[in-house]
Amino acid sequence: MYRVYIAEDDDSIAQAVSKGLSGWDLEVKCTSDFRRVSEEIAEFQPHLVLLDITLPFCNGFYWCAEIRKTSRVPVMFISSACDNMNIIMAMNMGGDDFIAKPFDMPVLVAKIQALLRRSYDFAQQVGIIEHNGAVLNTADASLNVGGNRVELTRNEYRILQTLMESKGKVVSREKLMDRLWETDCFIDENTLTVNVARLRRKLDGAGLSGFIKTKVGMGYIIE
Repeated sequence: MYRVYIAEDDDSIAQAVSKGLSGWDLEVKCTSDFRRVSEEIAEFQPHLVLLDITLPFCNGFYWCAEIRKTSRVPVMFISSACDNMNIIMAMNMGGDDFIAKPFDMPVLVAKIQALLRRSYDFAQQVGIIEHNGAVLNTADASLNVGGNRVELTRNEYRILQTLMESKGKVVSREKLMDRLWETDCFIDENTLTVNVARLRRKLDGAGLSGFIKTKVGMGYIIE
């Protein structure tokens, strides 16, 4: 399920959009504190951000610039300030799309679905494994969480790749060690334990606490 974060200070619009998107199997969160927009986005880790321009405390341009310091999450501006200058400013600040108010809900949904497809679904064609906010790119061995890149060692990447390819299934420690041996790396029980622990710390730091679970006497699983 894709997650959408809405930064809109008109509560009637925010709730209408939230209800409309929820009907399309999207998980939605509206801003609860307009002084903490970037922090709430980091906590929620959405796949897409809907951002009004005129907001309390700081405008949407400011928050888009703040988001772009740490994240590549798609940002769609929704605003009645739809003159050419504001649209150009929105794109220059890192926005990916712009829809003018008032808008028809079906049009908004269609534009959101198209942006999500371009950003995530099409990525499956170039070797992407996605699960619960973690996006593993097998083409360049990179991990992104909420648009933020998480640096992995070769062993950490192979462990995570093996577990994500088998998500929902227990992977034995023996299988993981066999997979790491394929890279000509010496690996034993202790080395595997150290690598898994280090990988877990990185995932925890990226907001994916408990992403890898231990099945005692069996191995590891990503549920």
